[in-house]
Amino acid sequence: MKNQKVKKGEIIIYKSPKGPEIRVKLEKNTIWLDARLIAELFNVNRPAIVKHINNIYKSKELDRKSTCSILEQVAADNRIRKMNFYNLDMIISVGYRVNSKRATQFRVWATKILKDYLVKGYSINRERLLQAQDQIKEIQNAINLLREKAKRKLLTGQEGEILDLLANYSKTLTLLGQYDKKKILLIKKTKGKFILKYNEATEVILQIKKDLVAKKEAGSLFGQESGEKFKAILGNIYQTFKRKELYFSLEEKAAHLLYFIIKDHPFVDGNKRIGSFLFIYFLDKNDCLYRKNGERKINNNTLVSLSLLIAISDPKDKDSLIKIITNFLGK
Repeated sequence: MKNQKVKKGEIIIYKSPKGPEIRVKLEKNTIWLDARLIAELFNVNRPAIVKHINNIYKSKELDRKSTCSILEQVAADNRIRKMNFYNLDMIISVGYRVNSKRATQFRVWATKILKDYLVKGYSINRERLLQAQDQIKEIQNAINLLREKAKRKLLTGQEGEILDLLANYSKTLTLLGQYDKKKILLIKKTKGKFILKYNEATEVILQIKKDLVAKKEAGSLFGQESGEKFKAILGNIYQTFKRKELYFSLEEKAAHLLYFIIKDHPFVDGNKRIGSFLFIYFLDKNDCLYRKNGERKINNNTLVSLSLLIAISDPKDKDSLIKIITNFLGK
């Protein structure tokens, strides 16, 4: 975006070399576009944008109340009409779904802007962070882990989600005031009631396998156990020491369940998919999958990124990954 004269109350959110130039008003600390302008932004037809928006709401990736606002607009016939306008969260989510050359250009631009924001924002706050050396080291480890893994070929196409993980993790840590508490939080806020038992888990896996085999997305080796590793994993997340659970909270149990299944390979095939599904199943059974507004705490794209990060991570990164996952669940 180049320096240009902009009318008071307006900003330019995007301008490609050949257009379009989109001017919008800043309201409620965000920007708002209707479906027609979003379509113009990404050079696609309006019905395609509406379809993506509906799918985003259907999957509960975003909450309608917080991302959609009914505003009055002067129509072509000079009549005042009420129209749906969508905020920046929706614009970016749609931008990562649309398949067009201009949408690709937008993603490249958005990724660069977000990287600049994270780097500069981190630098600006560095003086304050120097007051807590241990906290800085923990954050640096998490940031370096995500940045380094984002370069791996296995994560090609997930760059936006990796940046989202990084942005949300950094923001969560800051807003929770963990620097003042002299520690980086491992979220331990929920005591789960549902216990995932071995027999029930194997039944769930069997059902997953049937569905995937029917869709020709899995073979006979999917879900086949390798020794008793899976039973040991379920035992590990409920293990006790001196009559106290080692992983006391629901967030810790869920994070370790996902990590252990993906990293320890208890199945001949399908570890990432099984781990991800049981992670969601475990959270849902404990009424911890959704926020109060109905939005999922970890959407499908973010879960894919977390699963891939775990798969390619070094064992020494385990604690950082567990903390990242629990911070998402604790938001």
